Amino acid sequence: MTHLPITPEVVLKAYSVGLFPMADSGEDEALYWVDPDKRGVFPLDGLIVSRSLAKTVRSDRFEIVVDRDFDAVIEGCARRGGADAERTWINGEIRRLYGALFERGFVHTVEARIDGALVGGLYGVSLRGAFFGESMFHTARDASKAALVHLVARLRLAGYALLDAQFVTEHLASLGAVEIPRADYRERLTRAMSVRPRDAFAPGLVVGGAQVLSALGPVNP
Repeated sequence: MTHLPITPEVVLKAYSVGLFPMADSGEDEALYWVDPDKRGVFPLDGLIVSRSLAKTVRSDRFEIVVDRDFDAVIEGCARRGGADAERTWINGEIRRLYGALFERGFVHTVEARIDGALVGGLYGVSLRGAFFGESMFHTARDASKAALVHLVARLRLAGYALLDAQFVTEHLASLGAVEIPRADYRERLTRAMSVRPRDAFAPGLVVGGAQVLSALGPVNP
């Protein structure tokens, strides 16, 4: 049987109907489609920001930028336990597909930097009113959390309807991620696909941690 290659266009179509691709390991080039019975999402009005995290964001300890270095972010996510850690499911095919989508403006990064050096961040797919988070990493404490806070603020300001987290881990649950049934997720996804938001990743949309926290409104301490 001949297997046709997965294209960036196929990936976008899959996201629009509730699927996403994964690999068994970083060394396995094959991909498979995932459609979980339970889906993780971040309610855009339900992010949990602790007092210490709010203090970190407000202090602008991290310079938060978008779309500066996709390759470095996905490499950080693939090695998120550190340089000597076992690689995750991010394989060469994932890098190829999401790199192509980054070049086309569908994949975005939110990066935390100190003195210009990348110390954490995240990447995901932006499609109409939904952002599909793929992976995050940090090498400095709270760097990926600060990037997530900035992401949620941007999505709220731009009028997005859905932030997909795929699966809920204990770490993501501590930040406000919840698990919902597939049918509920698909209803939310359908609504998000009808939204035409502003550009959430415009460089000047948010400036500084104080504005980010203000954009979030009341948050759970």
